[in-house]
Amino acid sequence: MTLLAFLLLLAVVPAESARGRHLPKAASDPVFGPRQVYGVLGGSVTVKCFYPPTPVNRHDRKYWCRQAGSGCPTVVSTQYVAPGYQGRIALTDHPEAEHFQINISALELGDAGTFQCGVGVNGRGLSYTVTLSVAEAPPVPETPELFYVKLRSTWTVTCGFGEDTADMKKYLCKKEKDGCRNIINSYQELGRILLTFEDPPGSFRVTMTQMDWEDAGVYYCGAGEYGKDKTSKELDVFIYEDKNFPHLKTNITAKTGSSATFECPYEPLINSATRFWCKRDGRKCTRIIDNTGFVDEPYKGRVATFENPKNKTVTVVLNQLQYQDEGIYWCMSNELREQQSSAELRVVAGEPALTGKKEVEAQVGSRVNLTCCYPCTYTSYEKYWCKWNDTGCAMLPAQQQGLPEPGDTCDPTTRTVVLSLGPLTEEDEGWYWCGLKRNGVFGESMAVELRVSAGRDAKLSPEFLDVDSSRDPGAVPPGGAHSDAEVRKGAAPESSDESHGSNTLALVLGPLAGLILVVVTAFAIVKYRQLKRSDLVSVGSYRTNISMSDFESVRDFSASNSVKESQETPMGGD
Repeated sequence: MTLLAFLLLLAVVPAESARGRHLPKAASDPVFGPRQVYGVLGGSVTVKCFYPPTPVNRHDRKYWCRQAGSGCPTVVSTQYVAPGYQGRIALTDHPEAEHFQINISALELGDAGTFQCGVGVNGRGLSYTVTLSVAEAPPVPETPELFYVKLRSTWTVTCGFGEDTADMKKYLCKKEKDGCRNIINSYQELGRILLTFEDPPGSFRVTMTQMDWEDAGVYYCGAGEYGKDKTSKELDVFIYEDKNFPHLKTNITAKTGSSATFECPYEPLINSATRFWCKRDGRKCTRIIDNTGFVDEPYKGRVATFENPKNKTVTVVLNQLQYQDEGIYWCMSNELREQQSSAELRVVAGEPALTGKKEVEAQVGSRVNLTCCYPCTYTSYEKYWCKWNDTGCAMLPAQQQGLPEPGDTCDPTTRTVVLSLGPLTEEDEGWYWCGLKRNGVFGESMAVELRVSAGRDAKLSPEFLDVDSSRDPGAVPPGGAHSDAEVRKGAAPESSDESHGSNTLALVLGPLAGLILVVVTAFAIVKYRQLKRSDLVSVGSYRTNISMSDFESVRDFSASNSVKESQETPMGGD
């Protein structure tokens, strides 16, 4: 018998838990309005009813009907007004704000009763029951403020009770059977709930992220103590599901040295909004990066944002993770407060999936390869390289992929994606990111810092291709890739001395060559006169009297000068 009771309890508890998490009304009846509305005889009243912003609902019929037995005759709709209400009732639709309003003036005692506000045709289920009470004289109870909140989104409420309450405790509590359960107060610090003080003094704002089904209900915000100080305000919160609203991660776990990816809600139509990403530290949230180009100095090269208008999200990537990066991060906005969100980061020990040399030094005019190694399990993923800057990470053209090359720090079982840069300029210095993407979603990334120097003192990485100044100026370095600037630098010391020697030799030989030219000219004149007088000397004997060594010496000297003046290096293989 005991075992049977235990099994029955196990069957009931999960069902109750599931029912608490998935409220049937929120799932099947997404229209929401006030439960009770109060008016004064002869006065007016306004009823606001919310509905899901689907294309069908935006253009569908809106109505306000009065319950009578099993029916609900229409009092007013989008294109109809019942007799007896002509001239004193109006229904106004605000599809961009996801609600419509019913305004009733010249209230009569007979206007009191139970009504329904809804979308479509009566009885379809998209309606909400509202009780209207009409008092003969004031005062009347204050109507609760309504909030229509998407599942997994953020709820923001501002409460103010005057400067007299500036020094009193501020609180938010949720009404339950046994009282009002504290949610947050000005003496607390909670992860997904933030309480901040506003102007004028006595005002405060509460922001609650990751709204779930169980967060629906009646709340009270106030100053002092609930039930003791008559400074409180009733808030009615309704949760509904929007299929198009992005499902954001709220708990992220990543390894040291790797990266973490956060997603923030984003409305691309409002460009004036300032969005920033911050880390929570007690009551303050330290800004790390925003959409105006600000990046906190310790996070230079470590954090970047990527807008995804199609998914209505902004992706924030934080790499080079350390244990001190653990904490709660918030996406904030100065205008779109309902688009704020939070997520908790936990950093654990482990090896990152992407590996490679994280610091590379090179010189101006050279070429360099940045290598990123990834496990073969990520072969089907999209790989990218981008250059980091204050406003994001600009994507670079697709790079070559393959097996690790000699000198790489990759494991033999991994593959590589290589970024080839050169000839380098000083503007190429900075941070370069290698990363993975799948179906447009950013995954792990790795940051490489490239430092470019103008001198010969740079410490070259194994991937760096350069010309050794100790080699023959005409030789080609292993790999066969170098720049003209490198060749000139390699040949400059040798050519300087030789050029000086050549200049000295020219000064000595110049006059001597002139003298020889005069002698040869005179000799030629004499010979010409002899030939005119006699034909005894043959052309062949004349040829043999001229030594070819003279031509060889002149040709060698000319070729040597040509090399030294042009400083050209033959191109080709080893």
